[in-house]
Amino acid sequence: MDRLKGKRALITGGTSGIGLETARQFLSEGGRVAITGKNPATLEAARKELGSDILIIASDASDAAAQKSVAEAVRRAFGQLDVLFVNAGIADLKAVELWDEAAFDRTFAINVKGPFFLIQALLPIFANPASVVLNASVNAHLGMANTSVYGASKAALLSLVRTLSGELISRGIRVNAVSPGPISTPLYSKLGLSEADLKTVAASLQSQIPAGRFGKPSEIAHAIVFLASDESAFTVGSELLIDGGLSNA
Repeated sequence: MDRLKGKRALITGGTSGIGLETARQFLSEGGRVAITGKNPATLEAARKELGSDILIIASDASDAAAQKSVAEAVRRAFGQLDVLFVNAGIADLKAVELWDEAAFDRTFAINVKGPFFLIQALLPIFANPASVVLNASVNAHLGMANTSVYGASKAALLSLVRTLSGELISRGIRVNAVSPGPISTPLYSKLGLSEADLKTVAASLQSQIPAGRFGKPSEIAHAIVFLASDESAFTVGSELLIDGGLSNA
């Protein structure tokens, strides 16, 4: 249980779901972990769950300028950074005609702009070697109704994986992605749907998954541990689709 022994890691959006589970697994593998979040209540709950050794950084993932402060907090605490897992994101799902410019900009600010400028801010403190993992989505590959903006934002992340891989590998920084399918996390409860509508959406999604179920956060976190560890030293610019077969259905 020491695959990340001595490694210093930052997880954005680390207070729930995949981010929180990844923080648990990083700690169990011997890593030193910092997490970001925006909500003081969920940050404190994560601190209680993960223990006093966790570094908590309050930050708005959509604020490009604030990413410099995140990088400085990591530098002060860790000196350098070995692993970055960009997990903070939003899934705002609605029909094309219901979008306005403000909502469009919010999705891209959280899912694309914030991550880009965080990576930029962290460049001076990344160790050599280092691993960056972006949390994309199966929706970057599927033409699923009501996911036009969300899917586009995740496709943009996958484009960054390809371009940044080529640009940063000479510095020893590997960039890869995980693309989860439907996962049992609090994400869906944030869509603003009634409990009945949520059950309908969940049943419809589950019927399309060949594995016949939603994935577990732990199943995604296991893949992220692999990409963060030295076991994946030859894995560069790759995407791990973890979707129960949904993209092949």
